[in-house]
Amino acid sequence: MEEKKKNVIDLRELTKTLWSRKKLFMKVWVITFILSCVWILPQPRYYTTTVSIAPESAEGNAAGGLASIAANFGLDIGRNASDAIYPQLYPDLMSSTEFLVGLLDIQVTTKDGEVSTDYYTYLAEYQKKNYLTYPLKWLMNRIKSLFKTEQEEIPGKDGKRFDPFRLSYSTTQLLKGVQKSVDCIYSRTTDVVTITVTDQDPLVSAVLADSIKAHLQDFITDYRTKKARIDYEYYKQLTADAKAEYDKACRDYALYADAHQNALLQTVRTQLSDMEYEMQMKHEIYSAMTTREQGALAELQARTPVFTTLTNATVPVKPAGPKRMIFVAAMLFLATLGTMVYLFRKELREWF
Repeated sequence: MEEKKKNVIDLRELTKTLWSRKKLFMKVWVITFILSCVWILPQPRYYTTTVSIAPESAEGNAAGGLASIAANFGLDIGRNASDAIYPQLYPDLMSSTEFLVGLLDIQVTTKDGEVSTDYYTYLAEYQKKNYLTYPLKWLMNRIKSLFKTEQEEIPGKDGKRFDPFRLSYSTTQLLKGVQKSVDCIYSRTTDVVTITVTDQDPLVSAVLADSIKAHLQDFITDYRTKKARIDYEYYKQLTADAKAEYDKACRDYALYADAHQNALLQTVRTQLSDMEYEMQMKHEIYSAMTTREQGALAELQARTPVFTTLTNATVPVKPAGPKRMIFVAAMLFLATLGTMVYLFRKELREWF
C-alpha cells in the first residue's frame, strides 16, 4: 500500500506547493523574460520569398499518367535517358559550387535604396548581425585563423568574378551561407520545383528568388541545347560559306559572259557552259546547307525546355522571423518547467 501511495500524485498538494512558491516563479519569469528579450530583440529580421515552376520536357512524356502514378511509389519511368539533369536533380544542382558562384554577380538593391551592389558585396559588407554574438564570433575567428590557410583566388571566365575551381576561404564560407538561405524542393507527384530564398531585406529576397529562377532556367536550357546549338552554328557557318561561293560563281559567270557577248569561239561557249554548271552546283550546295541550317534551328527549338511559372516572386510584406513572441513564450514555458522540476526533485526521485 505504501508503494502505491508513493506513486499517486496529489494534485491538491501539488497546487498548494506551487502557490506557496509563487514569488520564486515570478522572479524566474521576470528574469527569463528580460534575458529572452535581450537575446531575441537584436536578432535581425529575415524575409522569405517563394517561387514555383513546372519544368516541361521538350520531348514529351510518352508514359503519360502512368509516370505520375509511379512517382507516388518513388519510381520514375518517364525520364528521357539522354537527359542527365532532370528535375529530381535540380536541388542538388542548386547546391553545387558552380551554380552558387553564378549568383554572386547578381545586382541587388535594398528596399530603402541605400545599398545597390552585387550580391557578394551585399553579403560581405551589409549584413546585420546580433551584437551579442560579436565576442563569440571574434573568438571563433581567431581560433580558426590559427589553422586555416588562405589560398589565392582565381578570377572567373567570361567576365565572372570568381572561378568555382579555386575559391578563397572567406568566399567558401560565404557560399555556405548562401547555400543555407536558398532552398529548392522538387515534388515527385506534381513535378513542381519550389525555390525559397531567405534574406534580411524583403526586396533583395524577391529579386534573388526571381534571378535564381531565371539562372536555373538558363542553366538547364544551356545544358539541353548545347549540342543542338553547336550543330546550328556549324551549319550556319557552312551556309554562309556556301552562299559566298555561290555569289562568287554568279559574279564570275556574269563578268565572263559580259566580256564575251559577241564571241563565237567554241572555247568561250565551253567556258560559259562550265561556269554555268559550276554556278548551278554551288546553288545546289547552298540550298542543301540552307535546308540543313533550318533543320538544325528546328532541332534547337525542339530541344529548348519550357518552364511554366506557377508562382511569381513578390516582395514579402511581413518578416518570416525570428518569431519573437513565440521565442519568449517558449523560454517562459521551459523556465517554468525547469523550476517545477527543481521544486519537486525529491518527489521525482521517489516516483521514478
